[in-house]
Amino acid sequence: MSSLPSFTDDTRGLRLEIIETARALPKLGLTKGTSGNVSARVEGGFLITPSGTPYEDLTPDKIVPLDLEGRYRGDFLPSSEWRMHLDFYLAKPDCGAVVHCHSPRATALACLRRGIPAFHYMVALAGGDRIECADYASFGTRALSEAMIAALGERNACLLANHGQIAGGPNLKKALSVAEGVEDLADQYLSALSIGDPHILDETEMKNILQKFKSYGKQAGELTAGQTAAFELPVRVD
Repeated sequence: MSSLPSFTDDTRGLRLEIIETARALPKLGLTKGTSGNVSARVEGGFLITPSGTPYEDLTPDKIVPLDLEGRYRGDFLPSSEWRMHLDFYLAKPDCGAVVHCHSPRATALACLRRGIPAFHYMVALAGGDRIECADYASFGTRALSEAMIAALGERNACLLANHGQIAGGPNLKKALSVAEGVEDLADQYLSALSIGDPHILDETEMKNILQKFKSYGKQAGELTAGQTAAFELPVRVD
């Protein structure tokens, strides 16, 4: 267990960022009460919010360290969904943070056991041409974690049947942004369904969109070798 970070080490800043992210969830309308949980990867494992603790009561020493074998240290139990976070990190080595929440519109779709198809090109924010809904399993179980991994595939977000949503990213800011995006898409999709059947973008267009997303949001100086801008650039005259 010596590899697990302690409260006295240099993870204090990251612990504070986890707390800030967790407190943002209700402010953004992504969860209520203590539902939902937040984690961030550290060397040899990850740090996660504790079980059943109101976000306003969180302090750095209450953020729980776990290793990648599911062992924790300290007086506070980790979130009941620690296994989903662990398996997310194991399946996606580039993932640096995970946000799980019961955002209302994504949860409504999840209770219908419906994913989000390519009714809007922004479904690409999750890394694919749709956002899947995982099969149902009881919360806090290995079965739920396995269902999540199957629904994620190569993507970084999915819905969880009769439960909520989970999203990952390279850091906490990005993971929270993906969770917000999933909720916005769920809201838009449900609104469209209330009127009729939305037109779904075809496979060819979504392949194009996913390629464009590799440089989407980057300034010209941030493009890597061989990358082109995501849209037609205007002519610079200065």
